[in-house]
Amino acid sequence: MRRFLLSLICLLWLAAPTMAFAQAATAPAAAPAAAAPAAPSAPTLPSMPKVNVGQVGDNTVSLPLQTLLLMTAITLIPSALLAMTAFTRIIIVLGLLRQALGTGQTPSNQVLVGLALFLTMLVMMPVGEKAWAEGMAPYLNGQIDFSTAWTLTTGPLRDFMLAQVRETDLMTFAGLAGHGSYTGPDAVPFPIVVASFITSELKTAFEIGFLIFIPFVIIDLVVASVLMSMGMMMLSPMLVSAPFKILLFVLVDGWVLIVGSLAASFNAV
Repeated sequence: MRRFLLSLICLLWLAAPTMAFAQAATAPAAAPAAAAPAAPSAPTLPSMPKVNVGQVGDNTVSLPLQTLLLMTAITLIPSALLAMTAFTRIIIVLGLLRQALGTGQTPSNQVLVGLALFLTMLVMMPVGEKAWAEGMAPYLNGQIDFSTAWTLTTGPLRDFMLAQVRETDLMTFAGLAGHGSYTGPDAVPFPIVVASFITSELKTAFEIGFLIFIPFVIIDLVVASVLMSMGMMMLSPMLVSAPFKILLFVLVDGWVLIVGSLAASFNAV
């Protein structure tokens, strides 16, 4: 009997942890912890409005398309301005002068273009000042609208080009455009003026280049004749005549003569 009681006590002692675990499992769940305060929501930004500031007729042009057109115009404006100024005649004459001297790539293209640009600025300065005073300055001050500003700004440039245009070139492009004779300079369309101005400048530049070539060709002929009479047929006349052409050009102060003649070759407005 005593052994039975001791065995029962040992079993109860071993089963006590298991019963406590079972009671804890069956107990009601504790109340959930208080919920954390919700984070403040980010402020909502207003949506960007649609920007349509350009118009083609009655249709608006979107901002990306306006940007594309503006970038395209920026890339074309330098070439257009060079074609409508004195640059064309000046750079062609300087290029022909370098060929007549027979110095190869001396002066370099960068030097010739730089000289042509500054000489173009000198020639076009009165035209630019007049265009700024009559068109751009009043427009920037809000005194006139864009259409009037465009007419007043391009007016001096138009007059400059018409002063250099040959009548035959003007009538040729007028015929290509299907136009007859014009009543006056103001009636000539601007594209016709630009096209005829470019061809007139090319013709004038080559005429000046021909006159520049003549003295250098004479030197080449004299040197070639002397070498032939001396039996030096294997020696290049260009190699011998190059120092004499450079010497002649320096003695007559050729750069000043060429630059001065080019600046004076443009007809005054």
